[in-house]
Amino acid sequence: MTNSPSPTLDLRSTAMLLLLAAVWGGSFFFGEVALQEVPPLTITLYRVIGALPVLAAIVVLKRIPIPRSIRIWWAYLVMGALNNAIPFSLIFWGQTQIESGLASILNGTTAMFGAVVAGLLLRDEPLTTKKVIGAALGLAGVAFIMGPEAITDFNPSNLAQLAILGATLSYAFAGVWGKTALSAQPPLMNALGMVAGSTLLMTPMVLIFDGPPNLMLSTSIWGALTGLAVLSTALAYVLYFAILARAGAANLLLVTLLVPPFAIGLGVLFLGEAMGKQEWIGFGIIAVGFAVTDGRLFSLFRRKARVATKPGHGS
Repeated sequence: MTNSPSPTLDLRSTAMLLLLAAVWGGSFFFGEVALQEVPPLTITLYRVIGALPVLAAIVVLKRIPIPRSIRIWWAYLVMGALNNAIPFSLIFWGQTQIESGLASILNGTTAMFGAVVAGLLLRDEPLTTKKVIGAALGLAGVAFIMGPEAITDFNPSNLAQLAILGATLSYAFAGVWGKTALSAQPPLMNALGMVAGSTLLMTPMVLIFDGPPNLMLSTSIWGALTGLAVLSTALAYVLYFAILARAGAANLLLVTLLVPPFAIGLGVLFLGEAMGKQEWIGFGIIAVGFAVTDGRLFSLFRRKARVATKPGHGS
């Protein structure tokens, strides 16, 4: 029995991956714009409730069956909390204190911390040495960005950075929950159920803490909220599952490193943000941590080294 070849990134998959990075990177930009007039919890509600009809239309058009099991819809409610309601709210609140580019860099630790959480909780994804080293490097990158003063001078900026890290941890648990509770369901139905669950959770939260949403918003704010819902959520999930099917989970993880450059670029171009040397070095450390967790880059170097040392190789 021969092993089937691993999925690869062809030109179309690469273009889709870049588009996914752009729309997810855009979520930090759209969030920064929306925060000018809308509080964080309400932004989260607008994001998920706006994506709901778009995903519902896709599910209906594709004739994907709607589950009737209460157990599955309960799983969607939990998934909506872990993958949408909690992390979106933490990230948008974090952006009230720090720039969108920095938020995206800290969010880039998701893949590494997700690998550790999965390694601890899932039997078929053991906690390997490279996952531990990758996560340690991710934490080192975060520590470098926050600086030693984070221990002695705890301020709202530091709390905001911890909120972003809390969001990445929530994403990590969402990955485990999705695999254990929803792996048998169609992916796009999972996206719709998750968004429906988070909408159900966020509606009373917003009414309690923010009050009824203000509909008298400026055109630019409505544009940002629409971008969050339609592009950074509905379109993002469609792209996510399409890339997963075409190129596999390992290649899809590359989006983790592609999101921050898009978010930073949009912040620099339109919001006047600027990332300092400390943030870029921290991002570099996080990128190395991702490379260790992923493992493919180092495997490529080892293969090349073996080829180079074979007798008769070279000039």
